[in-house]
Parts: sequence; structure tokens; C-alpha cells
Amino acid sequence: MSSRLLLVDGHSYAYRSFHAIRSLSAPDGSPTNAIYGFIKMLQKMIGTLRPSHLLVVWDGGLAEERMALLPEYKAQRPSTPEGLAAQLPQIEAWLAAAGHPQWMKDGTEADDWIGTYARRAEAAGWTVVIASSDKDFMQLVNDRVGILNPNDKSEKIWSPEDVVAKTGVAPPQVVDWLALVGDSVDNIPGVPGVGPKTATDLLKRFGSIADLYGRLAEIKSESQRSALAASTEAVQRNQKMVALQCGLADGPALEGLVPGTPRVEDLREMYRRWNFRSLLAELGDPTVPQQGSLW
Repeated sequence: MSSRLLLVDGHSYAYRSFHAIRSLSAPDGSPTNAIYGFIKMLQKMIGTLRPSHLLVVWDGGLAEERMALLPEYKAQRPSTPEGLAAQLPQIEAWLAAAGHPQWMKDGTEADDWIGTYARRAEAAGWTVVIASSDKDFMQLVNDRVGILNPNDKSEKIWSPEDVVAKTGVAPPQVVDWLALVGDSVDNIPGVPGVGPKTATDLLKRFGSIADLYGRLAEIKSESQRSALAASTEAVQRNQKMVALQCGLADGPALEGLVPGTPRVEDLREMYRRWNFRSLLAELGDPTVPQQGSLW
């Protein structure tokens, strides 16, 4: 059987957990909602997907290359909520105790590391599942690389056909599609008047941005043609902004991403401190009462 690598967008799932469980705290009053939600979601993914290898990837900051191209990149994003920021180091500590590999490097974005490891694993003949709702990852999808999108209630692994169903374009065209549409989440402006459907229609007709701009005179709508012409440099910049950097150096060896042996006593100490009774029971802790807190 070929190896399967599960790549988890760490900050994305931490945020999701933080907002999914509104109120949960340890006996000392410190928040634990993101910790508990993150643990349960990762356990569920591992139980369902049975990956042979695993890597939780954390953001290390914004890429200098993107900031140089667009200083306003992600500038509108609010700072990390205080309650979540306090829990992130504890989630990292739990991952270490549970034996789950994780990675972060200062000055690099998680998306680029996920793209890098997806391509490394693909080149090694592995299959890859990327756990994230970030639409940028659609550009990576092929017969070996799929996406587990937590916003998709079907919980299926997205294939190239699913990307086409979502966007109207194939995975190799996603970078061009996003370059035309822009990305409000990342504060990347698209071509005025060009929304997702128009971008899809243009790429279906012309195939790529290069061919679109090479045949711009064929567009009958004067307003659309003018908007595209005026946005030439912005679109070329956007292509560089949304294309994932999949050739990063460094990072743990692919073969070393096998989950390790959990440090059970450390996990017990954490679960007791957080009052996670159900997780203590899963460890077979005889001191956990049969009735009590759901957590």
C-alpha cells in the first residue's frame, strides 16, 4: 500500500475550533475551547483517513515576496483573539505529547509549506490529503492530491472533478482564475467587474491568462476589455501572489513524518489540568468518574 500524508492547516483548524465551541474553560478559568475542538477534529480526521504520515503546519508570518508585491496583503485581517492566542502554545504542546509531527518556520506561510510537502509526497508516489478550507489549495489537486474541506458537510476528499464543480475551471487554471477574481480574504483586488462566473467563462474560452491577454481584441464588451487592459499589471502581480511556493527548502524529512508514540502520562496531566474527562477516559484513566462533565 502506498503511503498517505495528511497535511493539516494548523491555524485554520485552531480558529475553527475556537469559534465552534463558544464557552469552555479549565478549572482555573483559562479558555480551553480551541484546544478541545482541535484535538477532537484531528482525532476524527486520523480515525477516518488512517494516514501513514502526518504534519500539522503553522504560519510563521507573511512571505516577504508577497508583501513586496502588495504591501496591503492581508492588512485587513484582525489580530488573533486573546483567548485563542493563549491556547495556541498549549495545542502545540499537546501535539508534541501526542506524537504528531508539526512544523513552522519564521517568515514563511503555512500555505507554501503545505504546497511544498504535497509536491514532495506526490513525487515520492504517495497520496496526499490537505485538511483546509483555503481555496488556494485547489491549485494543487490532482489524482494524488486531494482536499478535505471542513466546510463541505459531505466530508469527501475533493478531486479535480470537485474543483471543476466548485469553480468551473480545472486545478491548473485555478491560479489564473483567482488572479482575475482576486481574494477579499487576503486583500488581493481582482479585475473590476470580473466575478467568479465571468472569470470561469473567460478561462473556458481562452484557456489561460496569457492567451486571454494575447487575444484581448476578441472580447466584444468594451467595458470588460478596458477593465482587463487596465488591470494587466495587477493580474500579473496576482498570479505571483496566489501561486503557492512549492519548492521551499528545509523542513523535516518526508519519511520522518510518521506519528510517534504518545507520551501518555503527559497527556493525562494535560487532560486533568484542562478537565477533559472524556479524553482521560479514552486513555483508560481509572480515576475518571463514570458520570460528570461531557468534556
